[in-house]
Amino acid sequence: MTSAVASPGTKTASTLQENASPEKFQLMLMMALTLVTGVVDAVGYLALDRVFTGNMTGNVVILAMALAGAAYLPALGPLVALGAFLLGSAVAGFTLQSSPKGWNRRVTLLLTAGCIALTGTAAVSLIVEDVGRQSIGVIVAAVIAMHMGSQALIARHLGVRDMTTVVITSTMTSLAGESLVGKQRPRLFNRRLGAVLAMFAGAAIGAILLQTHFSVPIGLGIAITAAVTVLGSRRWH
Repeated sequence: MTSAVASPGTKTASTLQENASPEKFQLMLMMALTLVTGVVDAVGYLALDRVFTGNMTGNVVILAMALAGAAYLPALGPLVALGAFLLGSAVAGFTLQSSPKGWNRRVTLLLTAGCIALTGTAAVSLIVEDVGRQSIGVIVAAVIAMHMGSQALIARHLGVRDMTTVVITSTMTSLAGESLVGKQRPRLFNRRLGAVLAMFAGAAIGAILLQTHFSVPIGLGIAITAAVTVLGSRRWH
């Protein structure tokens, strides 16, 4: 008679196989949000008077140079974007502070609110001609930055390793200093490189789509964020 009891090694392999799929799924969702950051940063820098809506490091540097007297650099846009990003992070932090780690209804609510906010900016661009050259462009940048601040806090709450979705400097540092020259076998192709490539691809796509109309790359950001929201709420766990 054949024993129905599986060996410990078989159980371990089965468990790893079951756990690998959710982890990969979660990683792909965070990659998608990282791509969205690249898209909206391209829109902000190219169409909203050189304002980064996701990468706040860039805004700090631009603001500092502008205040130091560097010519042709904006000060108001980066300053407002910085404040809006912090506000978005604070609101998301307050919303999620009492909820358990991982995806929950509050995460879904925050990302849904972000989709609505991005939809509003796209609508404004359809009404106001060349929105980036109008005073309302600063408000548009602030709304996008506020959503990206919320997204950054959501990424921290979800806790997918190496996936901040809004900045890749630390990711590149880990890629070079740990993945390539660490104690373990060097690895180039991993999630860290994937995050860098996602940001790169998003910025390139955003720049290309911006040649058609401001609302087109924003529309792509809305579609991807909405897809992540639906998939995450249904299958994160």
